[in-house]
Amino acid sequence: MLAKILIVEDHPDSREILRIQIERLGYQVIEARSGEEAIQKAFTENPDLIIMDLGLPGMNGIEATTALKQNSDTSDIPIIAHSVWGAEDYAAEALKACMVEFLPKPTFPAVF
Repeated sequence: MLAKILIVEDHPDSREILRIQIERLGYQVIEARSGEEAIQKAFTENPDLIIMDLGLPGMNGIEATTALKQNSDTSDIPIIAHSVWGAEDYAAEALKACMVEFLPKPTFPAVF
């Protein structure tokens, strides 16, 4: 069974590039376009990892991560922050929300 990775990204091009990179590594990809959709998919799909954009419409990535970490059904899913926002400005905030790592955009294939 392939490990499932939930990509949460509101920009279609960025989401597609990340999906292609992850699928080439042999993982199953699930996609969400908002923080609210990410929470719903985390409950229904039970991913092994979430890659969460921070700058999402509506509920941002920090808020969605906080909601997921506060629920016992999703609190153990590791979440990586993925953002164009400067790491020096937002990495500490992402880690405070219990994200395990900060992956800056753009994401190049060499990162994976």
